[in-house]
Amino acid sequence: MDSSLIGKIEKAKRYATEADRRVAFNQFTVTVQGDNNSYAVSFDHGRWACACHYFQTHGPCSHTMAMERILGAMLPPASEVAADARRAA
Repeated sequence: MDSSLIGKIEKAKRYATEADRRVAFNQFTVTVQGDNNSYAVSFDHGRWACACHYFQTHGPCSHTMAMERILGAMLPPASEVAADARRAA
């Protein structure tokens, strides 16, 4: 195996173990399989959205809250999202 590839693999392992400080999701869309249906859940620079009826009428739903729990520290802190929004305005 190429020695430079070995170095890349080791670096990837280190990055993965330090994901809580190295990785922050900014934007993505996933499908969450609920008990009765599948729902598109998206995250866009700190703002959650879900295609389920509950989210459309009430806001945060079980699907968005599940994704927050799954991603945990990899999501940008709320204060950072607010600062980015102010800079964009």
